[in-house]
Amino acid sequence: MRTPRTARRVALLAAGTALTTLLTAAPAGAGTAALPTVTATSETAALYGDEAGGNADADDPAIWRNPADPDRSLVVATAKEGGLRVYDLDARLVQSLAAPKPPTPDDAPGRYNNVDLVTGLRTSEGRADVAVVSDRGNDRLRIYRIDPARPNGPLTDVTDPAAAPVFSADQAEINDQRTAYGLATWTDRATGRSYALVSRRERTRLTLLELLPAAHGKVGYRTIRTLDLPSSFRLPDGTRWSPCGEPGELPQVEGMVVDPATGTLYAGQEDIGIWRLRADLTGKPVLVDRTREYGVPGTYDEETEECVPGADPGYGGKRLSADVEGLTLYQERGGDGYLLASSQGDDTFALYDREVGEGNEYEGGFRVGAASGTLDGVQECDGAAVLNAPLGSRYPRGLLVVQDGHETPEVPDDEGGTRTATGFKFVDLGELVEAGDL
Repeated sequence: MRTPRTARRVALLAAGTALTTLLTAAPAGAGTAALPTVTATSETAALYGDEAGGNADADDPAIWRNPADPDRSLVVATAKEGGLRVYDLDARLVQSLAAPKPPTPDDAPGRYNNVDLVTGLRTSEGRADVAVVSDRGNDRLRIYRIDPARPNGPLTDVTDPAAAPVFSADQAEINDQRTAYGLATWTDRATGRSYALVSRRERTRLTLLELLPAAHGKVGYRTIRTLDLPSSFRLPDGTRWSPCGEPGELPQVEGMVVDPATGTLYAGQEDIGIWRLRADLTGKPVLVDRTREYGVPGTYDEETEECVPGADPGYGGKRLSADVEGLTLYQERGGDGYLLASSQGDDTFALYDREVGEGNEYEGGFRVGAASGTLDGVQECDGAAVLNAPLGSRYPRGLLVVQDGHETPEVPDDEGGTRTATGFKFVDLGELVEAGDL
């Protein structure tokens, strides 16, 4: 039986937990400055997006729980051209997997964008836990089997070599890089079939791909259906609006997550807001919340390659600053929980009620601040993953992992500037919630 949210808040307040603070929205007009701040417990080594750093750029994490030994659970994270990184719970590097090389020197290289997990995927060699990755560079999915018996190399590539591009007809289209971008996995509880939902870069298209067993334990996929989200919107004054972007670029989706209990997909259209729709891509999408920038006209300046905003007509939301990025689901017992979204434009995180029946109402937010002079806060967050489950002695009440788009301290480059550095922050979920009330 579901505990009423008001009663749960009273219990939490009595327990003196931090979640009560997080779920109390800032006073009207106070802005994001009034949101509470939490700190990370550890961080990964910085990744550098230059040639010396292998063009590695931290983007999206996923948390894999080792059921036999939770202390040996893993964080799997994308590093774009740097491939895939696997970390232990102390944020130490366990394994590094390179992205595929381009077919020819003139073609786009492999570029790993987003990652999600499937537990107990059916393969020709039995059930397996796998990490599914969107390879934006090659417009394909990459699938990695997770084997805890191989402590120094737990991930093995099991992608079917016959796997076709997700959106492109040929290599020329792949090189245009309107390719596989955001990703979320979903296992349909009614059928047991597993899927990947993938968005297309610089387009509004979503596609549903079924993951399929292939020979020798490999995994392939096939397209089930596609859906296009809107690219222009009718405003309350009767005019139509499209967000400003480079010529030919449409408002893309990246952050996505599926609620496994209801088969509900949440998709973050970066300049627009958060959509709710069926994970099978049938039915009508509903816009749960809008960015502050929604409805603001803009003019693209070719010289600066930036959009110059016009006057704000006041049709936007109050909680999210573009881009809307990493979406992840905090699951509680009995169907309660929260949808967490990265509000990249103001370095905050927003929380929404998980229950569709309550309209996914906004429940508050927070930011991740600096813990010390060396353990900095989180800025311009791309991806996020939360797991509300015991992870051994290190995180007995669960873990939140978020990408940090601006690692400090800064490191100088050879040209008198600074190297672009990114990474991942680990936040103890026990500091945010009371374990006895979950």
